[in-house]
Order: sequence, then structure tokens, then C-alpha cells
Amino acid sequence: MTASPEFALPCPDLGPWRTGNTGVEGVWQFDGDQPGRHVMISALVHGNELCGAWALLGLLQAGLRPQRGRLTLAFCNLAAFDRFDPLNHDASRFVDEDLNRQWLVERIEAGGSQERRRAAQLRPFVEQADWLLDLHSMHERGQPLLLTGVQPRNRVLARALGAPEHIVVDAGHKDGVRMRDFGRFGELADNGTHSLLIECGFHGDLSSRSVAQDACLRFLRESGTVDEAVLLAALPGWLQPPAPRQWALEVTGPVVARSPAFRFVEPFQGLEMIEKAGTVIGWNEGEPVTTPYDDCVLVMPSVRQARAGVTVVRFARRSPL
Repeated sequence: MTASPEFALPCPDLGPWRTGNTGVEGVWQFDGDQPGRHVMISALVHGNELCGAWALLGLLQAGLRPQRGRLTLAFCNLAAFDRFDPLNHDASRFVDEDLNRQWLVERIEAGGSQERRRAAQLRPFVEQADWLLDLHSMHERGQPLLLTGVQPRNRVLARALGAPEHIVVDAGHKDGVRMRDFGRFGELADNGTHSLLIECGFHGDLSSRSVAQDACLRFLRESGTVDEAVLLAALPGWLQPPAPRQWALEVTGPVVARSPAFRFVEPFQGLEMIEKAGTVIGWNEGEPVTTPYDDCVLVMPSVRQARAGVTVVRFARRSPL
């Protein structure tokens, strides 16, 4: 395992805010005076991803309320969050299994783990939502990434948000369905839903909190839930400059480790564009890992969790969004 970058982002004190107002711990709902979309923002799907918790805490402390529709704010894996240790933050990612791989009805109903039981509690809120923003952060330092899935409607929304710069178009994860793709959100046809997952940077970087706050403001503004003027007044300093341009990174496939011994040939940070097909970027149990095409972009390279079956990098083609 590689050494962890310094963890500078403090752990938020959720205090009374973790109770919620829905009868489900950590889940808040507020209704506007006018009809509109049901918008949900989720954080702490992984217990060590603090930036989203800070953003939701800020929305609650600001007393932000929807003018239209319904707003749901969910602190998801509180059991994992309660184990958080900045000196060993990987250990609080989950308790029994990754909560963001359990979003199949069969898995949720089967139960058997802390995360599946929590998914069952959260399921009604996710099923009722029309728009979903899921706030995450990364094992390694890297630029923010907005993950849209393959649904064209989510790419349209990413363009309308105007940030971050890099938009990852990915088909999902082999180990299970993400919340972002659960139920209606995973349908390819335009059914009126939108779902985005944002990776705000390294878990422990102070900048990850600013990225999460900016994403929340932009998402609420674009959804029509709250007017921009109200958002700017309630959340001073949250809106950051838009990206100078946006790139779509269409993921063509993952590299999966065969053992914890997987290694890269250099300390890639992510978003490197490798000019020539066949370039060796790593070694997997003694076999070279090479780029499959020219101008291949490396998405989220990391060996922190490397073991048999774990994705250590994704290959992508880049084009203007």
C-alpha cells in the first residue's frame, strides 16, 4: 500500500444534525411552497469521504429550504463514519461491504450486512427522487471528476452545470450497482431523472470541501429547487468559477489487479494522456499492462486498495463535452 497523503480536512461534528427529521437517522426532507422536482443530495456513502458531509452540514446550518419541490439530504453510512480515523482513513470506508455496490433490489432485500440494511433504509428516498447528486472523494490526490453514467441526459446536465472540467462517462462497476444507477436512474431512456456522482478530490484535501459545496449550489440552481439569488445569499463563497472548458472522458475499460503486487511504472496522478498505444503503464503479476489505443487517458489510478479483482485504473478516450 502506498503512503497516504496528509489528511488536512477536519472531521465534521454532525451533532444533532445526524438525527434527521424523517424517522430515518441522517435523512432530512424539506418541502417547498410550489410544485417542483424531488432533489436528493447524498454524502458519506463511504465513511471516510468527509467533503460531502461538510457540504450537507453547511446546507442544514444555513437553513436552506426549497422554494419548489422537495429536498432530501442524506448522511448515508454513519456507522462507517463513526469509525473515522485520519491516520487510517481507508478503514472507515465501510463496515462490512461497500455501500455503493449494493443498489440492486435482490442485494438490498437479501440483507446480511450493515451496508445492505442501511441501503434498505435509504431505498425509499432514492426511489422517490427525481434528481440525485452523490458526493464522493478519492483515495489519491487528483482533479475533481463528475461521473454521469452512459445516459445522455446526464451529460446534458453536466454541461449545464459548467463544472468540473472533466466528465467521466462510464457504464458502471463490475462489483455491483451504484446508487447513481439504481432504479429509474439507471434507465437509458429519458425518463425525467438525472443522477450524477462527483469525486471532489482527495479525501483529506481542504479543496474537496469547496468542490462539494460548489457542486451542491450548481445542482440546486439547475434543478430549479432554489433560485440563484437565494443560494448566493444563503451560501456565500460556495460558488466557484466555472471550468474554462469541459472534457468528456469515455471509459473503454478497466485494469483489474490480480494481486496486491500490482504496480505502476510511475506515480500517475490521473488524467495523464498516453500518446502511443502499447505503452507500458504498469505490471500485473509480472505481465505488462499497456495502453490499448493512442491518446489514452488514465482515470483514477490507485493501488491503495490493490488486491485480486480490484480496479486500479480505467482507460478513457477524451473529447470536448
